[in-house]
Amino acid sequence: MRPLPRAMALMGREADGARLPASARPRDTQTTGILLLLVSVLLFTLMDATGKHLTERYHPGQIIWARMALNLVIVLVILAPRLGQVIRSRSPALQVGRGLTQLGSIACFFTALQFIGLAEATAIMDINPVLITLGAALFLGERIGIRRIIGIAVALAGALIIIRPGAGVLHPAAVLPLIGAVSYAAGAVMTRMVRGDSTATSILWSTGVATIGASLVAPFVWQPIQTGDLWAFVVMGVLGTMAQALLIRAFSLAEAAAVAPFGYTGLIWAGLWGWLFFGVVPDLWTFVGAAIIVAAGLYVWAREAQAARSAQREARSRAAQVDAAGPDGFAP
Repeated sequence: MRPLPRAMALMGREADGARLPASARPRDTQTTGILLLLVSVLLFTLMDATGKHLTERYHPGQIIWARMALNLVIVLVILAPRLGQVIRSRSPALQVGRGLTQLGSIACFFTALQFIGLAEATAIMDINPVLITLGAALFLGERIGIRRIIGIAVALAGALIIIRPGAGVLHPAAVLPLIGAVSYAAGAVMTRMVRGDSTATSILWSTGVATIGASLVAPFVWQPIQTGDLWAFVVMGVLGTMAQALLIRAFSLAEAAAVAPFGYTGLIWAGLWGWLFFGVVPDLWTFVGAAIIVAAGLYVWAREAQAARSAQREARSRAAQVDAAGPDGFAP
């Protein structure tokens, strides 16, 4: 799964580090952040392609367990010096919910890869940024106007064009990425609610909970791993960890609003890997649906960015008025 949802979930705030406006960040730093995100997206899609390769021989539950377990080991090694501090959470229930929603979205995505193409699954999953916007409005009280509501509806229409329910074109499993998108959006909304925990704490909890959940399923679907497939399991775990690290670094260097649109480049890579590795070329309606989802997502992103800039201008204006009024509340 690609990092686009994380980008939109972090809209208006940086992951770890100072929250500086774009104008306060050096241009080369912004560019570096964008380049790191592009590499992260590339690695995430390669991980997805590796996972699809493994679904031809192994149950998704086993693949997901291997992916999460290796990721957890790497995270524990990195955080070992301050593990006692990082593991403490101010919102443990929300952190468990985040981990379960992450596991649910990954399970839906990898299960779908058994039956539909990588490009189709990726395109449908790309609806989750607008679902995050909808969820934030419903559960966090964030205001959205009619234009963003229309953008959300258009993105849903794009997903339905790809799935084409009742047409018998795609396997019924094509609905799973849509369910996965809803699950991931729920996790992203919870991420916004967990404001008292650091990024390291959130990563540790989500990875740990997802690994525990996958461990409950893996024994029932486990089958011996062939020696010739060991490389794929290792590569999948390493790619996922590298992609996650680059993603975090990208958001520490550049504003989320600046890098978020580049997450859609994963659609290009997913289509390319599907053609190169599996000989699958998306049909015309998949291209049409994907284009609609991207257009709607970029529109909602632009409206969110505009709203964030307006809020920043209003805050600066109020601060300037307070400063001008002086300590006694009256202008000099």
